[in-house]
Amino acid sequence: MPLDYDTVKNWRFDEVRQRYDEKDTMLYALGIGLGQDPEDAGQLRYVYEKGLRSFPTMSVVLGYPGFWVRDPRAGIDWVRVVHGEQRLTMHAPLPAAGVVTGSSRNTHVIDKGADKGAIVITERTLHDEDGACLATLRQSTFCRGDGGFGQGDDSPEALPAAPDGAPDLRCEIRIPASAALLYRLNADRNPLHADPEVARQAGYPRPILHGLCSYGVAAHAIVKSCCDYDASRLVSLNTRFSAPVYPGETLQCDIWRMPDGQVRFLARTLERNVVVLSNGTAELKP
Repeated sequence: MPLDYDTVKNWRFDEVRQRYDEKDTMLYALGIGLGQDPEDAGQLRYVYEKGLRSFPTMSVVLGYPGFWVRDPRAGIDWVRVVHGEQRLTMHAPLPAAGVVTGSSRNTHVIDKGADKGAIVITERTLHDEDGACLATLRQSTFCRGDGGFGQGDDSPEALPAAPDGAPDLRCEIRIPASAALLYRLNADRNPLHADPEVARQAGYPRPILHGLCSYGVAAHAIVKSCCDYDASRLVSLNTRFSAPVYPGETLQCDIWRMPDGQVRFLARTLERNVVVLSNGTAELKP
């Protein structure tokens, strides 16, 4: 059956209560490339229990409601969905270990037309045990086979494109060949990221990296380049997923400092010279 606007817009998500510990925090940080230089004290604070800190983008793997678009009631051709954008705003530091509750709702269901598909935007808030809001996440899911249902919401404000001209900063981070096998232990065990045969069936020559791992590596590059590895300064991070990354490639993050104090960025793979993250913005504390 086709996508049903009312059903998807009013989808009922159960709250997800999740306990995580220091091992989970270190595993996430290792998955986005922290600790590649084990003598770098800035990196070590995220991968070693002595004075351990959480990296803020770990919020994306906490309180996740699961792959709900696969439910036949949604009427979504789930095989053809891709992650379109990810937006994150931090309201308070994420503890290195604790219990969080994720509450999700669909805020937008956008009809792009029968030949262009649809976009579903899901908002998730993370709260600690005292009820304080730690983070707000907004994920755009591009449903390539589900446009043309004849109604829908207006699109939210688009993310700005990267400025013209040379970047102010450039950071390169090598993604280990085992990165997808490591990152999938955080939450997403889709075989597309591990099984060569599944990847070939999906049209890829080999398993691809999780988009949210690429997102985390870009955050790593910004925190390294702009914050001297003080990730508590990262307030928000938003980007569009433009192309897949393959484990073993090098991610080059180009960063522009803006007059309002924000930064804009894009990321490409050096080996293929392909932009994989575009329309990136980040807000940093002074």
